Amino acid sequence: MSPSTHPTRPDLFFDSSALFAGVVSAVGAARALLLLAEAGAIRITVSEQVIVETERALARKALQALSVFRETLRAANIRIVRDPSPAEVTAWREAIAHEADLPILVAAIEARTDFLVTLNRRHFVDDPEVRRRSSLRIGAPGEALVWTRARLYIDQLQLRAYTDDELEPMLADDQIDEATAATIRRLLASGEL
Repeated sequence: MSPSTHPTRPDLFFDSSALFAGVVSAVGAARALLLLAEAGAIRITVSEQVIVETERALARKALQALSVFRETLRAANIRIVRDPSPAEVTAWREAIAHEADLPILVAAIEARTDFLVTLNRRHFVDDPEVRRRSSLRIGAPGEALVWTRARLYIDQLQLRAYTDDELEPMLADDQIDEATAATIRRLLASGEL
């Protein structure tokens, strides 16, 4: 395989809302993504600020989950990146309207992750300019899980090598849900892998 087609593990940047959700809930998309990271299928990246924010939220809202949080960081082999410098943050100041979220967005950009996972719809997901200016995929854990499943199918089954006519029967398989099949079609057609 050439370097441009060599599959790499999807790398998702979790903000504190997504990380909190994955730690305190035994079910849900954020938890499923943490389990995929634990299995080594994907990589989850966070910044130092995300760790601090998540610990504070857990201490306020779910103190008993702090030990689970620390074990999750270890078990899922979460990559922790440094917070962006003030100069890096300033360079991206036009990327998002809510200034307090700017260090998180810049950390995800600078870490060169594939997807920013957040439950903060108002500041990240519902503002299409954030996605456009940052060139990041941004969505809730459920959206990230659909995208991740599509990426894993594409890589595992080497779907890039198939023609559209060969691909359609594979995507009609009962084991691939329609949302994942639609995402696979979109990713392959757009070349955004």
